[in-house]
Amino acid sequence: MRMTSYAWLVPVGFVIGAYGTLIGAGGGFVLVPLLLLLYPTESPEIITSISLAVVFFNALSGSAAYARSGRIDYQSGLLFALATIPGAILGALSTAYVPRRTFDIVLGVLMVAGAAFLLRRPHGGEGYRTREGKLDHGRMVTLTEANGTVHTFSYTPGIGVGLSVVVGYLSSLLGIGGGIIHVPALVRWLNFPVHIATATSHFVLAIMALTGTLVHILTGTFHRGVWRTAALSLGVLPGAQLGAWLSGRVRGVWILRGLAIALGLVGLRLLFNS
Repeated sequence: MRMTSYAWLVPVGFVIGAYGTLIGAGGGFVLVPLLLLLYPTESPEIITSISLAVVFFNALSGSAAYARSGRIDYQSGLLFALATIPGAILGALSTAYVPRRTFDIVLGVLMVAGAAFLLRRPHGGEGYRTREGKLDHGRMVTLTEANGTVHTFSYTPGIGVGLSVVVGYLSSLLGIGGGIIHVPALVRWLNFPVHIATATSHFVLAIMALTGTLVHILTGTFHRGVWRTAALSLGVLPGAQLGAWLSGRVRGVWILRGLAIALGLVGLRLLFNS
């Protein structure tokens, strides 16, 4: 009976799964503001526990689709995922101490700032090639997709690890999954092509979101959102497959622009409502 009363969340989950996977953000950046608006009396702890669990199922489904397309840089993904774990644990434990109004404002400001950053420099990283003389400053990656597309780029692992620690904390604290921070960072600062960034970010999200969800389960928070999580996840799983399929048919620059517009609109809505 409880599941039936939340059936309307299944199509909501489908849309979130499709769009979140398309842009590699996991969908939490849309789900958290939506849950805040739908359940104005719920604590941030409950909202983030639901969102992180849904992000996990979204990222797991999306990662399976991206694995088939050969877009995940597994070595980098595992390195970044391990770096997110300490931050994810601390972030999940910190949420209980953040007042609802403060939570809304912090999330709104973060989203608007992210939108401004992306719109200021909307060009993506596809087609990037590592320049001579830069290879000795980091790790060189050559990745071939299932369709034969070859990507070559390099990045400094230390920067990626540092970013991932911050992403792990903020994403788990706010329940947003972290893709809205990780994807732009991978593209702008670590030279990842956009499509490789979205796929690798999804792989990292699956591990990070699972960590945060386990913390909420152990602290007893998650049981209050089980049915809502189940309904949303039923929609998210097939939605993520659609998003991964669409990602191969959408230019990287439009993926970043779509992310920027969504961030700005939802962030402004949160700020005006707080």
